[in-house]
Parts: sequence; C-alpha cells; structure tokens
Amino acid sequence: MDSVTVFAPATVSNVACGFDVLGFALDTPGDEVTARFAPAAGVRIDEILNDAGRLPRDAAKNTAGVAAQALLARVGDRRGVALTIRKGLPLSSGLGGSAASAVAAVVAVDALVGSRLPLDALLACAFEGERLGAGSAHADNIAPCLYGGFVLVRSADPPDIVRLPVPADLAAVVVHPDLEIETAKARALLGTDVPLADAIRQWANLGAFVDALHRGDFDLLSRALVDTIAEPRRAPLLPGLAAIKQAAADAGALGCSLSGSGPSLFALCRGLDAAHRVARAMTDAVRRSVPGDPQTFVSAIAPRGARVVSPCVS
Repeated sequence: MDSVTVFAPATVSNVACGFDVLGFALDTPGDEVTARFAPAAGVRIDEILNDAGRLPRDAAKNTAGVAAQALLARVGDRRGVALTIRKGLPLSSGLGGSAASAVAAVVAVDALVGSRLPLDALLACAFEGERLGAGSAHADNIAPCLYGGFVLVRSADPPDIVRLPVPADLAAVVVHPDLEIETAKARALLGTDVPLADAIRQWANLGAFVDALHRGDFDLLSRALVDTIAEPRRAPLLPGLAAIKQAAADAGALGCSLSGSGPSLFALCRGLDAAHRVARAMTDAVRRSVPGDPQTFVSAIAPRGARVVSPCVS
C-alpha cells in the first residue's frame, strides 16, 4: 500500500450538559488526510488545502503532524511519512477541526504502516495532536471523531471511552456563523471555580441525558440539554445567542447550545424533517445577529468515526 486517505468527521462536544466529557459525530462535513511513504525518516507535510495558508506546514507544529509522529513512535516505525491535509471544516469553528485532522492522520498512518492499533491506542496518539491544537488536554472531540456516535469520556489519559446508544430518528443541525472563536480564548473565560449549585444542576442534566439516550426518551433528553457552566460564560462571544436558541426551540428543536467553544451552534431534533425546519429557523436567526453568510449542516448522528476512503496500491 503506497498511500491511504482517511475521512474524519466533524464533531459536537460538550453537548450542553457534558462539558469536556460528552460528544457526538456528524456524517458530514469533515477533514481528509492522505498519508504516503517518504524517503526521509519522520513526518513531513507536503500540502494543506482549503486553509488559506493559515495552518503550520511544520509537522512538529501541526496537529496532524504531531499525531502521526506519535503513532510512529508508539509502534517503533522509523520509515518516513508525508501527509496531505484537506480541510473540510472551518477554522476555529467549534466543530472539532484540530481533532479531525489529528484523528484522520493517525488512522491513515496506522493503515499505511499496517500497525492495526486498537482504538484506545489510536486515541492516545491523536490526543497528542489535539493537545497542541486546542491548547489543553481533553478528548470530547477526538473520541467521537474516532469512535463515531455518542461518547462519554470518563478518562482521556488513560483512555476510558464509554460508547452511548443513539436513539433512532435523532438528527442534528449545526450552524456555523461567519465568525471565529479560538478555543484557548474561550476556555480562558471559564475561570477555575464553579458554584456548587451550578455543578449539581449540570451533573443532574448529564445523568438524565445519558439515561434518555439509553431509553430513547426524547422528552427527558430535551429537558436535560441545558448548560449551566460553559455557555453562560461564553454567551458574550456570540451576538444574539438567546434569540438563536429561541428560534430553534420555536421551530421544534429538542435543545440548542454552543458546539464546543463556539461560534457554531448545534440543535438536536427528532427526525430529519424537523431538523430541516430547525435549520432554516436557526440560519435566519444567525443572519439577523451576525454579519456574513453562515454555513448550515443537517446530519444524522454518524454511526462510524474516521474511516479509510481510498487506499492506493502500486
């Protein structure tokens, strides 16, 4: 096998009540990484597409490059690998862009060198890239990106990922305003202390949400989609957040909140028909609050995470 191309999906993290521990994968959009053997040892980046030249070409400073090197080091492979990265996710969008590139690179290099590492080992390697890209160590984007579906990150290091059921007919809407919010800056707004009452309510909502997924209880799921910790502190970063959430609710969304650190917003809906109605309402509300054209995605919850899409053999 001379080269491997892997698609890694966008992800929604936090999911309102699950700050830093809950996430899910979308069918689309996503990033692609192609890995091929190179003459010199180590990892190099040949090309990055669709980033307007903003991402580092130095593999040691790029999330995909760092993750790929971590995998080679883990398996003791000294061969050289060259990467081509195709960004399908907007930068600083709250859709797990750094995670998608890191996961795609790890899965591609794993397939290229034939190491066939288990998912928890792949996660640990991708985690090194995500640590660089996000500025902190958390796995609520890389875990769903790799595993697919809904996941709960009980522990990132060592990996302990709980895969959660996805109720039939659950769909997602994601709207990305024409705006960027850097993850590190958004995290800085959170501080280090949480009022006990807020923490108790968040724990209760997270427990209820997990139970709702297991039982397919959409009413309970809707009641649990409340963030008492991150969203109130990050709300000033996104103009019109309250109005956008109200528009989603009025159109039939089960709940709506920031995707990760924002500025993207997600809504969960019962069925794709409802999701399309919610998508129109949210997009209109975003246009009224934020200049520029938003990007809107309607998707089922992806049952699979990153996957090989084109192995090439000479």
